[in-house]
Amino acid sequence: MLLGWQNSKGAIEEIRLANKEKKFLYWTDIKEKERRKEMNMKIRCKGEQPSYANSFAAGLDLKSNEDVVIHPGQIIDIKSMLAVEIPHGYFGMIVARSGLSYKRQIKLINDVGIIDEDYRGDIGIRLINEGQEKYQIKKGDRIAQMIIVPYIQPKLVFVDELGKTQRGEKGFGSTGR
Repeated sequence: MLLGWQNSKGAIEEIRLANKEKKFLYWTDIKEKERRKEMNMKIRCKGEQPSYANSFAAGLDLKSNEDVVIHPGQIIDIKSMLAVEIPHGYFGMIVARSGLSYKRQIKLINDVGIIDEDYRGDIGIRLINEGQEKYQIKKGDRIAQMIIVPYIQPKLVFVDELGKTQRGEKGFGSTGR
């Protein structure tokens, strides 16, 4: 197994055997940390600035730019006044904020939104109130999150048959509870 560590000068060193005196990381973890340090995303923001809740947050919090009340069953569109230039090989995944969804039943109408790396327009946020009570959204409230995710676009191969599996064409619920 190839392991690596960061020496006192910040350089990445690698070894093949574990040394109990050093703090080791898997080589892939070190490469991932290096990649993260170098990644930037350009943001054009004409409203409330998005932010990460803390240094461990995967989701960039997107905020409301207006005060609005959303009634039970109502669907509203909130303009983020935000556009991004997502790094090549990545996409933005817009997801509900778990606390807002769980506690207040305020959710994204389409559950997940995809922002392709070549899109430069305003990121729209469409919410639905699936709860029993109206909910007040105030300017600056965090209403959704964007997670930056790598993707692969495979070459398409059209065939007449697909490989056999134990599950086959069995659909929803076929694998049990």
